[in-house]
Amino acid sequence: MNAAGPGRSKQGVALSGGSAVREATSVGARIYSMSYLTSYTLTPAQSIRLAGELGYAHVGLRLLPNAAGAPQQFLIGQPEVLRETLAAQKDSGVGIFDLEIIRIGEGFDARAYVPLLEAGAALKAKAVLVAGDDTIEARLSEGYARLCELMQPYGMTADLEFMPWTAVPDVKSALRIIKVAGQPANAGILVDALHFGRSRTTLDDVRAIPRELLHYAQICDAEAGTHFTTEQMIHTARCERLLPGEGTIDVSGLFDALPSDLPVSVEVVHFDRMAQFGQTEWARQCLTASRAFLEPNA
Repeated sequence: MNAAGPGRSKQGVALSGGSAVREATSVGARIYSMSYLTSYTLTPAQSIRLAGELGYAHVGLRLLPNAAGAPQQFLIGQPEVLRETLAAQKDSGVGIFDLEIIRIGEGFDARAYVPLLEAGAALKAKAVLVAGDDTIEARLSEGYARLCELMQPYGMTADLEFMPWTAVPDVKSALRIIKVAGQPANAGILVDALHFGRSRTTLDDVRAIPRELLHYAQICDAEAGTHFTTEQMIHTARCERLLPGEGTIDVSGLFDALPSDLPVSVEVVHFDRMAQFGQTEWARQCLTASRAFLEPNA
């Protein structure tokens, strides 16, 4: 860890949230966002304020659950929460990078997600995380194309995340879907280190992703391999990720294969460690470890 630590000056004086962000983003080439899973105990405004204290430039918010009844942050349709969140952004200088989550399954209706897109536009979010569940790939591609078309006026990208237990299990399938969809201007592919390490995606596959489709990537670590059950993969993804360098995924090779200026979403959920250290200290450790791993000489 840097002797000063995130959110502190070199003289050890505590910085305000906005100052911490300015310092953090000026000393290195990378921009870091605190993902929803790294701060899942917090409201949107609390997440933003914590990010500002620690030196993250952005946060990710989960305004829709990833499964029925799953945890989420409540903001859509709640004007007071939106006002509080916008005030936290203004006070801290922290932006919203991505919103979760849109899932494209059978019977997908893109217009059902207009409230999410309206919230994203109000928050000036940059991206929406998209998962593909429809096992008929042609229909999935059609749904993705409709979504991209609907999203264009809102100013956000539709970043399709490959996950080995979904209908988009690897980079090649994500590329194929986007190409069939006509590669819309706001299309994107989200590379998560965990899913890279547990799919059949190779470094050459990652290098083959057109630069215009890459808007950010997610960092974490875990045991690599393609032998895990669906239940095991989901458990790790949602409950027990490791800090970069603690597992056997080739995280270094992955980020060497990605553009050096690509924003990084720090997604290191670990229920036991968060309970041990508390939300603030765990989020601090996640940023410190990620920055040290990607920028050892910064």
